[in-house]
Amino acid sequence: MRKFRSNKFPYPSLCAISFSCFFTASFAFGGVVVVVSPALEAGSAVTAEQVSNIFLGKSNKLPSGTKVIPIDQEEGENPRNEFYQKVVKKDPSQLNAYWSRLIFTGKGQPPKVVLDDDEVIETIAADTRTIGYISKDAVDDTVTVILNVD
Repeated sequence: MRKFRSNKFPYPSLCAISFSCFFTASFAFGGVVVVVSPALEAGSAVTAEQVSNIFLGKSNKLPSGTKVIPIDQEEGENPRNEFYQKVVKKDPSQLNAYWSRLIFTGKGQPPKVVLDDDEVIETIAADTRTIGYISKDAVDDTVTVILNVD
C-alpha cells in the first residue's frame, strides 16, 4: 500500500479536472442581449433598469410608450442566469421569493416561460409585442437588439 505525504495532494489529476470544470463553468456566459421584433417601435435606447422593471412586472412599456409582454427562459438556462444576475440583480432564490410574494398578494404574475433562445425568437416572430433575452450568438435578422448585457 502506497502512502502519501500529508503535504502532497494524492490525486493531482482530480485537481486538474476540478479546476477545468470550474474554469469552464465560470466562462459559460457568452453574453446576452435583450431583443424585440423589428416591427416593434422600440424608440430610443433602453436602459437595464427599464428592462428590469418590465421583467419584474413593474412596467409594461418601453420608453417610446409601446406596450410589451416579457417572456422568460427556463430556470437553469445560461442566458436566464446571466440576464437576472446582470440586469435584474437577483439570484434564482430572490426571484422566486419576489414572484411568490406578488402571486400570493394577487399583485402580479411572472412572465411566460419558454424553453430556450430558439423559442424566444419564435415567440417574438409570432407576437411582435413580446420582449425577451437570448444569447448574443443566437441573434439573427428576425430580432432587433435593444440592450446588450455586459
